[in-house]
Amino acid sequence: MQANPYGLESLWLQGDFVTKGVAILLVAMSIASWYVILTKALQVLRYRRASSAAGHQFWDTTSLAEGVATLGAGNPFADLAQAGVGAMRHHSAHKGHLHDQLSVSDWVTLSLRQAIDESSGKLQAGMAVLASVGSTAPFVGLFGTVWGIYHALVSIGTSGQASIDKVAGPVGEALIMTALGLAVAIPATFGYNALVRGNKSIIANLNKFGFDLHALFVTGARSGSDSEIGGNGAKLAVIKGA
Repeated sequence: MQANPYGLESLWLQGDFVTKGVAILLVAMSIASWYVILTKALQVLRYRRASSAAGHQFWDTTSLAEGVATLGAGNPFADLAQAGVGAMRHHSAHKGHLHDQLSVSDWVTLSLRQAIDESSGKLQAGMAVLASVGSTAPFVGLFGTVWGIYHALVSIGTSGQASIDKVAGPVGEALIMTALGLAVAIPATFGYNALVRGNKSIIANLNKFGFDLHALFVTGARSGSDSEIGGNGAKLAVIKGA
């Protein structure tokens, strides 16, 4: 069976090192962007489950330790709760030093804010790859197109023939590079926008959870609650006295 003279195989076999280099670069960019999209999408889904636990299950437990356990591990909500617990213990253990400089409220606020900033940085990891691929892939493909058309024109000038069968092959192969560039850039752009929305939602829930944790650690009750949550106040008293 004769190979398609206008397909990708022909483009690869007849292309020079520049054409092949552009094709390899586009394939590498596509692999990198899809890897980031899939891994970050799974991360967002996992963090959303943790966000749901932070919004409901955490506050239905009978102790702070049990509440932290419901958040699991390896997610920003668990890290935030652990940061708050660590801040309370550290402040209580250094009464002679910290109490004269920072109140427990200020110290917990700083600790929670640092934890949120660290989680935000982790959420943004890899997003620069998608932004770069989405913005540069079309131009990489366009470079391959321009290079292919240049060689087509050189071939036409050398042969002195400009019939459709002489022009269609080289020009068609050149335009394939533009299509490849768009095929790489479009998923990266859509993936970037979707992940940005997902990350913003998680960070918003993380800030809300941090606000409630701050109220719990400082006052013994969740923000908006008139009573202590599920015995957490008694547990906090143990932490403060540690």
